[in-house]
Amino acid sequence: MSVKIHQFVLPVDETGFNKKAILSYGLEINHIKYAMTDFCDFLSFINTELQKNNMPIFEKFLMQANFSSIVGEFMNISIPKYCDTLIKNKYHNGYPDLIEKGKFSNDSVQHSHEGIEIKASRYGKGWQGHNPENVWLMVFVFQSSRPKDSASIPFYFKAVYGAKLEESDWQFAGRNEGSRRTITATVKNTGFEKMNHNWIYKHP
Repeated sequence: MSVKIHQFVLPVDETGFNKKAILSYGLEINHIKYAMTDFCDFLSFINTELQKNNMPIFEKFLMQANFSSIVGEFMNISIPKYCDTLIKNKYHNGYPDLIEKGKFSNDSVQHSHEGIEIKASRYGKGWQGHNPENVWLMVFVFQSSRPKDSASIPFYFKAVYGAKLEESDWQFAGRNEGSRRTITATVKNTGFEKMNHNWIYKHP
């Protein structure tokens, strides 16, 4: 990886992976590492081309939530390239994101507790979902530029956490009358402790 690319993206550090992390559904550390590296290569390429044309980097084009969604969706697509036992759920907005290949008809299910839900976030805890769920959750925590930043901040993966959570590990958050805020549930400290205990990657 060239020095020019490094100004946009810090590479995944192989020494940052926890070889003792417990994974499920045939997923392995290398599968996660390769998917993370794929995203870094993708973002490096996009931002290099944008800079050639005197345009802002990709992260500054997008709302923060949209960029987080792109990181998560990229992991959903990339992990099954390397993990033969998992596939992206083909059901539109199906839950969870990754399911066992061949377990469900047409590899499509509207809702199941079997599989891996993937999220990407700039924040190290307090992750949100739409509903409290019994699910194996994996969160990719990253740092990157935001549209409001005057200077460009290199993208890098700060950490990856994963563990099987129960409904009791979530705090449901409703909304006040008249509010248009999307109803969400937040991972409580009990859930965070499970995931932190089983951390998968931490940037040195």
